[in-house]
Amino acid sequence: MTKTAADSGVVGLSTPVSRRKVLIGAGAAGLTLAGGSHGLFAAGSENVLKVGFVSPRTGALASFGQTDGYVLDVARKALAKGVSIGGKTYEVQILDRDTQSDPSRASQLAKSLINGDQVDLMLAVSTPEVINPVSDACEAAGVPCLSTVMPWEAWYFGRGAKPGQPSPFHWTYHFGFGVEEFYKTYVSQWKLLPTNRKVGVLYPNDADGNAIRAHLAPLLTKAGYTVVDPGPYEDGTTDYSAQIALFKREKCEIFNTFPIPPDFAAFWRQAAQQGLTRRVRICQVAKTGLFPDTVEALGNLGFNIASAAYWHKVFPYRSPLTGVSGVELADGYEAASGRQWTQQLGASMSLLDAGFAALQASADAKNKAAVAKALSTLKTTTMIGKVDFTSGPVPNVSPGPIIGAQWVKARPGSKFKLDYLVTENATDPNVPVEAKLRPYNG
Repeated sequence: MTKTAADSGVVGLSTPVSRRKVLIGAGAAGLTLAGGSHGLFAAGSENVLKVGFVSPRTGALASFGQTDGYVLDVARKALAKGVSIGGKTYEVQILDRDTQSDPSRASQLAKSLINGDQVDLMLAVSTPEVINPVSDACEAAGVPCLSTVMPWEAWYFGRGAKPGQPSPFHWTYHFGFGVEEFYKTYVSQWKLLPTNRKVGVLYPNDADGNAIRAHLAPLLTKAGYTVVDPGPYEDGTTDYSAQIALFKREKCEIFNTFPIPPDFAAFWRQAAQQGLTRRVRICQVAKTGLFPDTVEALGNLGFNIASAAYWHKVFPYRSPLTGVSGVELADGYEAASGRQWTQQLGASMSLLDAGFAALQASADAKNKAAVAKALSTLKTTTMIGKVDFTSGPVPNVSPGPIIGAQWVKARPGSKFKLDYLVTENATDPNVPVEAKLRPYNG
């Protein structure tokens, strides 16, 4: 029987962890959280599992890493007594590193964790600027690596894999949404309001933007949308007058973008000044539109921005590693930090869920080849839902859901300015729909 968060003792950071077993692997395989204390661990590196965890905690992508400290604290408490895998008890060390949103630093940190700390498993989370350089370092060094939170096409094809050819990757694996999930979600969401089906897109010249332009735009066109694309722009652009003029001239009523936060803030304020926002009925913002801080920073321009959630606190799945539900994780974070919950909470927890599931399934957590093989066949349920590397769409990838949602003005009495409500669930019908989509200028 699955433990409740109260039973597992991880709702609050000051609560002690009780002894228990938590099922984490596929089928009947289970990760045993050992009941001993640190003083009972046998000496020697062969009895210590080292897991690297690389994410952007500061810099332009800091919104993605804002909640990682809390998630790691919860996980470390759950793992404090060690784990039993293959009949052997290990002390667990999670070595977290901040890329400062710099791809070069991400690569350097990964190499340091590989060569200096000699990690047994690498976990990388959030955006190509973090995940791709870490994955490349692990692939070169023969270290198993698992990642999530970026379009899988930007991870797989962006790192050199070719359509229709065997995977060039033997050590690196990625789970989560791809272009197909974005397409299903966007079409499902955009049907909720009447529009002229003209979509102005602003896709940057980076791994995310290029993957979305190549794969999503053709699908939208095939579905009967007219895509108005002024072409790629460089991160850090400050003047968007030409793009705004084009969207106004084409009378675009839907707007879609995948920007970093500073760029969208600059664009959307200029769009308001130049009259574009008055014409937009659906403003669909990925990446920057994921988090309350970046939306709230827009002031009134942030209300009714549509987004998509790779995790939401109403997802009906518990973390098998820690036992917490989505609501419990979100409430615990808000109580500990005083800040509003974000979807990254569940995503980062799911990475830990899946990573430790793979270690368990390997039966020999210190054998890197065995761990990589376990990743290649991993089937488990995490806080975001199913992770299954046996069913494609390409090797080394397990696709995952992304759910339509919208930022609206918070209900009276809320301590936060925004509510984030689920408006459609095409990619996972188990997720409950909370509200109807509102027009941006509703």
